[in-house]
Order: sequence, then structure tokens, then C-alpha cells
Amino acid sequence: MGLFSKIRDGLKKTRESMGASMNSMLHSFTRIDDDLFESLEELLVMGDVGVPTAERICADLKKQVKERGVTDPAQITGMLKKTVADILRGGEELDLSTKPSIVLVVGVNGVGKTTTVGKLAAMLTGRGKKVILAAADTFRAAATEQLEVWARRSGAEMVSQSPGSDPASVVFDSIAAAKARGADVVLCDTAGRLHNKKNLMDELAKIDRVIRREAPDCAQEVLLVLDAATGQNAVNQAREFKASAPVTGIVLTKLDGTPRGGVILAIREELGLPVKFIGVGEQADDLQPFDADQFAEALFAEQE
Repeated sequence: MGLFSKIRDGLKKTRESMGASMNSMLHSFTRIDDDLFESLEELLVMGDVGVPTAERICADLKKQVKERGVTDPAQITGMLKKTVADILRGGEELDLSTKPSIVLVVGVNGVGKTTTVGKLAAMLTGRGKKVILAAADTFRAAATEQLEVWARRSGAEMVSQSPGSDPASVVFDSIAAAKARGADVVLCDTAGRLHNKKNLMDELAKIDRVIRREAPDCAQEVLLVLDAATGQNAVNQAREFKASAPVTGIVLTKLDGTPRGGVILAIREELGLPVKFIGVGEQADDLQPFDADQFAEALFAEQE
């Protein structure tokens, strides 16, 4: 299956809910007027795009229609694809410019952090990178066991300590191991934390301090994993994490199981955080590097 087919299939529920509704609505109009834009804005909000982003999209489309003298509602779809892609484009590339580079993966419980770390490991080792997995979720023994499975499957090495150990200590050891073994990337799994639990967020800050002290000249990414199925709650999580941690990008998981994929636009527009990867299935290669143009094209693709 090609990359676009994977993304198109992964967005099936969102496309059926939002994309198809918009295509149907646009075909029901014979001219472009305020009623059309009101209907479009309503569908965007219902699709978890968020009110500010929906307003911005409609304002941008109105401007384009006026400047280009567009009169056919059928032309709106193409303009909408471009506007959505323009909002989402930028900052998608993972910065792995140094050896080692450090990637810290954070988020609340249940969003798929450990699975994301494992899939990233498989992706990077498949590209010939030497990867070390830091099992810094020391509160959940199952997380370390799960990461061990991914390490064996991907050919990555893993650094861990006994349950209940200091997570920052695991990250310290992992960076030291990466330097000693000539690894390319350190992927750090962390415990699920609620954004309103101060002690857990303080622990995250401690891990960040260790990374900055031990690898000050290394490329560093902090990826926030969000579950697309939580809709606007994902935006709230991102807002809180961004206030407490130096988040550099988003991994949006479980897109294949929800009609609420439009939340990706709210995250990008309202918080200015780039989307680095999207999860569109359970298999290792279903974690895909984000491509704004392909996402927009898949979102509004004609139903098969």
C-alpha cells in the first residue's frame, strides 16, 4: 500500500464525517454567498477544527473568492484543500542533525506513548540509524516490558533501571550510553502524566534539565503524543503541556479510529505546534511522517 493510500484509509472516518459533509454541502449550493460560508464554518466547528480556526479558514476563502472572482461553489473544495495544507505546513521534519540527537516523548496516560517510541525506533533503525531506547517510564513495569519487545523487534538497544527508579537517572544513563556506543538517536519514553499534576510536571522538567546539561549541543525534540479521538480535549492537553514543557512537535495517534481528525487544524493554528507524525493504524509502519499536502488531499478525497 502506498503512503497516500495509508493516509487516505487512515482518515476514512474523519473524511466520511467532515470531508464528505463539506463536499455534499458545496454541491448543494448554486452560488457562493454568506449562507455557504456559514454552513462551511458550522461543518468545520462540528469537525473539531475549533471556532478560531474555522473562522480563519472561512475568512481566507472569502478573500480568495473576492480576489479571484470565483463564482462556482465547486471550486471551493480545491481552495479549501490548499488553505488547510497552508495552515498545517511547516516544521514537520524531526531534527536529528547531531550524533546523538535526543527525542523525549511525553503525554497523558493511554495516548500511545510507548507504542509511538517503539514505532519511531523501527522507523529510524530501518533508515540505518543506531537507536537507544530510554525506558524512563519507571512507574509502570509493563511499559518497560513493552519497550523491550519493540527493542528486539527493531534492533534498537535499551537502557532501563528497576521499577520506581528516578526517570531522570535513566535518561542520564541513556545519554551516556549513546555517547559511548556512537548511537545516532536516544528515544526517551516517559510516564503518562496529567498536565495538572505538579509533581509529575516537575519530574518532566527535571528530565529536561538532565538532557540540557548532558547533551547541550545535541539536537533535542520534545514530542507530545495526543489521541485524536479526544477532540478538543487534545487541544487543552497541548496547551497545558506547552506551558510546562518545551514541546517542539505533536504526534497525533489513533486517527484511523475517530471522525475527529479535524482537531489537527486547531492544534496547529491555535498553539503553533507543528505536527511531526500521525498514527493511522496498529502496524509499525502505520506511524507516518506528517505531510500537510497529502493530509489535505486525503481529507477531501472523493468517497470510494
